[in-house]
Amino acid sequence: MALLKIVEYPNEVLESPCEKVTSFDKNLVKLLNNMYETMLAADGVGLAAPQVGILQQVAVVDVEDENGRIDLINPIVMETKGEQTDVEGCLSFPNLYGDVTRPSYAKIKAQNKRGKYFIIEARGFLARALLHEIDHLNGVLFTSKVSKYYEESELEG
Repeated sequence: MALLKIVEYPNEVLESPCEKVTSFDKNLVKLLNNMYETMLAADGVGLAAPQVGILQQVAVVDVEDENGRIDLINPIVMETKGEQTDVEGCLSFPNLYGDVTRPSYAKIKAQNKRGKYFIIEARGFLARALLHEIDHLNGVLFTSKVSKYYEESELEG
């Protein structure tokens, strides 16, 4: 596996909507594995394909819960409920953090690396992480949703 270069803002690829994945082959599996390794090396909990310069609807999420690694291909948000506000960061915005309000529950339909559809229901931090990555696939950055910014030093402790 290889570590990929994470695209940092400003780069137009980050604000571009992604194409649907139509080919579920070994190249997709390789991309997912490389994205996962890159995310872990960068100490992230999610990474979307545009963050590595690829405009495809592919993301990986792992918030270190019982779900483990979640590969999202062509995800669709089916339902959201509730509201939660918490601090978010993004690997494409090093050292930038801010309060973001998102739904506290999300029901998402996506495909796995073999093209098989699945539905995941997520709450709390997992819902936040999944929705953050799905935003990336639609060219939406978390900075467009921040209500208050923080310096990294304000978050330590």
